[in-house]
Amino acid sequence: MKLLLNPALALAALVFLSPAYAELPFTVTEVSQFDEPWSVAEMPDGRLLVTETKGNLIIVDTDGKQSRPVSGVPDVNYGGQGGLGDVVLHPDFAKNGMVYLSYAEAGVAGTRGAAVARGVLDASGRRPALSDVEVIWRQYPKLLGFGHYSHRMLFDDDGYLWISSGDRQKFTTSQDMQSNSGKLLRLHEDGTVPEDNPFVDYYSENPRVGRGGVYPQIWSLGHRNLLGLALDLDGRLWEIEMGPAGGDELNLIERGANYGYPEVSNGDHYDGRKMPNHDTRPEFNEPALWWTPVISPGDMLIYRGKAFDAWRGDAIIAGLSSKAIIRVELGDDGSAEEVERFDMGARIRSVQEAADGSILVLEDDYGDSKGRLLRLTPAS
Repeated sequence: MKLLLNPALALAALVFLSPAYAELPFTVTEVSQFDEPWSVAEMPDGRLLVTETKGNLIIVDTDGKQSRPVSGVPDVNYGGQGGLGDVVLHPDFAKNGMVYLSYAEAGVAGTRGAAVARGVLDASGRRPALSDVEVIWRQYPKLLGFGHYSHRMLFDDDGYLWISSGDRQKFTTSQDMQSNSGKLLRLHEDGTVPEDNPFVDYYSENPRVGRGGVYPQIWSLGHRNLLGLALDLDGRLWEIEMGPAGGDELNLIERGANYGYPEVSNGDHYDGRKMPNHDTRPEFNEPALWWTPVISPGDMLIYRGKAFDAWRGDAIIAGLSSKAIIRVELGDDGSAEEVERFDMGARIRSVQEAADGSILVLEDDYGDSKGRLLRLTPAS
């Protein structure tokens, strides 16, 4: 495994011949088990919301008991990597009960794309339900294929909604400003565009492009398959994404920046063709950290709690093909370094910090990974 820090920071490269797995410093408790789970969110009363890609949103009691699927969830286009994806709570969920869902949505002539909808959750009855559901964002344009929707979501401390929009396994979208695929997007809670986004004046500055496009939504571009978003203790936004054959990336996000894909990557094409590395094109932002062989990141959190006090401020990454949880220390200067890797024996799809500082972990449901919801607490 090769880990490279950002060369612009003049830091030395770290090279490891093989992953060094650390002894588990936590106790693993199984909470429940699901059919192709993708995301988990904790409600203020301690109950959990879990999405299953086939289209189910399920409430899990503190004892692990599952509700009937929540009604009112939008129809999803299930298949490949598509289906129901992320679930996040509105910052004022305790007052308004609003839940945000991302999912793959069908288009015309076999096309599809990611979408985000929100609705009000009533979790009080025997059959929980979403009402007043409205779609607030869509990937544009809809494309053929079943991969790289990304559609992770995050609310920041100022109430802005961030959405990761994957490249849909195409080589044109990430650098195409007339598409919002291969981009990181910043919106208001209702899907409208903040006036201070970096490309709100793109049309007036580039009059040959179409009027009324998706440019104002875009915060950064040149991304591939963005599957983890998290704010650090200083409020900086970090993003983790899958590279091609090598070159998974951890990026510190900057306003209006271009991260280079597919013009550059520290991986190569799957057919063996070489891609220029980031250090050949200084106009593109380089990753703070990259992995070859890949870890296949599925999600990321930056730890804020006290239960794992030594991890405070570190990135905790869900690894799919690596079947691991990876801990990365983040530097004040924008550097990043992998410091521990924990062998979980299963593909890890999602990680979320709970209110008590424990870590909620969702296994993938593929092969010998059984779709379990786990809770990690410090080992005694």
